[in-house]
Formats: sequence, C-alpha cells, structure tokens
Amino acid sequence: MDNEFFLLARDIHKRFGAVQALRGVDFEVRYGEVVGLVGDNGAGKSTLMKILAGALPPDRGEIWIEGKRANISSPHDSRRYGIEMVYQDLALAGNLDAPANVFMGREKTHRFWKLTTPVLHRREMEKVTGELLLRLGVQLPNLRQRVRYLSGGQRQAVAIARTLLAQAKLVIMDEPTAALGVSEAERVLDLIRRLKEEGISVVFITHRLPHIFAVCDRIVVLRAGKRVGERTTCETTMEEITQLIVGGKTDVKYERE
Repeated sequence: MDNEFFLLARDIHKRFGAVQALRGVDFEVRYGEVVGLVGDNGAGKSTLMKILAGALPPDRGEIWIEGKRANISSPHDSRRYGIEMVYQDLALAGNLDAPANVFMGREKTHRFWKLTTPVLHRREMEKVTGELLLRLGVQLPNLRQRVRYLSGGQRQAVAIARTLLAQAKLVIMDEPTAALGVSEAERVLDLIRRLKEEGISVVFITHRLPHIFAVCDRIVVLRAGKRVGERTTCETTMEEITQLIVGGKTDVKYERE
C-alpha cells in the first residue's frame, strides 16, 4: 500500500436494517494532513468515523494503517493503531478537573508513606496535563477547576490533551465547533493547527464550511452513504463544495453503486 498515507479505507459498507448508511466508501488520510469530511445529515460521516474508531464494525471493506492491513473490532484496537476520536459531547466528566479527565483510565499512582495501596500521583498528573495543554497553546488559570465550569474551547483542549497523552497519530474530531461562538470556535481551529504542526493527522467533521476552509488541506464529500467528491482546499470554493453536498454536482470517478 502507498506509504504516503497513514490510513486507507477501501470499499466500506454499513447497513442498519433497511438503511444503507455506507455504500462502498473509500477514504484516506496522509501523515500530518488535516482532512475535512463534509456532507448533509445522514450522509454517513459519523458512521464512517465510528468504524475507523472501532465503535462500529463494517459489513464489508478493508482498512490499512501505515501500510499494513488493520483489524479493528473495538475502540481498544483503534487506539492501539494510534487513532483517537473526540466526539461532539467530548466524553468528559464534568465533576472532575482537567488532570483527572486527561488521565481517565490511565491514572498515575505511587506508594505513599506506609500505605499498602497505591494512591493517585496528583502532582505528576497536574504537571503532565499542564505541559500537554501548553503544547496546544492553552493555559488554564486553575487546573483543579471542575471541567463543567470551563469554556467550550477549554473543554475541547482538555479532550485533545487526552489524545496527546495517548500518543495519537490520527485524531478524529466530530463537530468540535458546533455549539461554540466565534472566538471559542477560532480557539478550537487553532488547536487543530497545533496538532498539524506536531505531525498529527486530523479528520475534521463539521457543517461549518468556513471552518473547513480555514484549517483543512483536503475535503472529502459524502452524500447518501457514497463518496461523491474530493478537492484540495486551495483549489476549490465553498460554492463547489456546497454543490457536491446537496447534489448539484458529482465527480464521475466516485459515481458507483
């Protein structure tokens, strides 16, 4: 397989009862590339990403990661390959602080005094969390503040810091700017730029085309479970992408059953 790509997905199918969610979709991500995945509601974007993240099994198709055939049957498998997904709800525990969320499931412990049971190494967790956030250009005024009281952009930073701790090679972001205002959304776009600077690939799912054009290298369009187009961002326009999304245009090479 082509070694310029971190991930290649070929001929991915997925059906839910009478609904054919994906119809032979091909998808690829290069090393250090930000790919925008767009399409109307029900186009199959989230289904495709959940398959890559191990949350759903495909009915048919192959996935190749770093040139080797990948067997992804669970989120654990996906993480082993370096794929992390940041869902729209972020999956953060609002009653816990940033370090507890970043290290959730990977808590650091140490022996304390004469206790036989290890205790949380809070100081180390806070130190590492602070360093990860600084890599993203974010500094929280108080690391011990509960996540529910952070701004939308700050919560996104905590969720992304968790992927850095896991040494992600590909981060999938599902509608990260959907519920954010202009300034908070710009902070999230800056987080995506930071990931790219670190050589981490990103798949960015959103309905906000200006955000796609602000950070993405390439745009892939799905419609009704099929891939109907692909464009290099600097060589297309929002009007052309909109036509592909709504059905006014389809690339011949992607037109297939």
